[in-house]
Amino acid sequence: MNGRRVRDIMGHAFEPGDYGKYPDGVWHARTPNGHLGNLSAHDVTEHEDGTISVHPSIQVTTRDPDTKTDIECWHGYLERGVWRLVE
Repeated sequence: MNGRRVRDIMGHAFEPGDYGKYPDGVWHARTPNGHLGNLSAHDVTEHEDGTISVHPSIQVTTRDPDTKTDIECWHGYLERGVWRLVE
């Protein structure tokens, strides 16, 4: 899936595939299946065309309130603005 860079973070609700940098300098992205991820623990490379690459892979989880275990919601890569799942 091709992602989309969002530059007006404060006036935009991220849609699946969107990514952008908040005013505090922290990158965020909404995975193709709609989960929001904070990329502060990742290395983000901004390319000349405005796309980004994120390393290592992006893994978004949620906590199951009953079992208190993490459930994987999405795991994959964002490379030059293109999303792909871990195989």
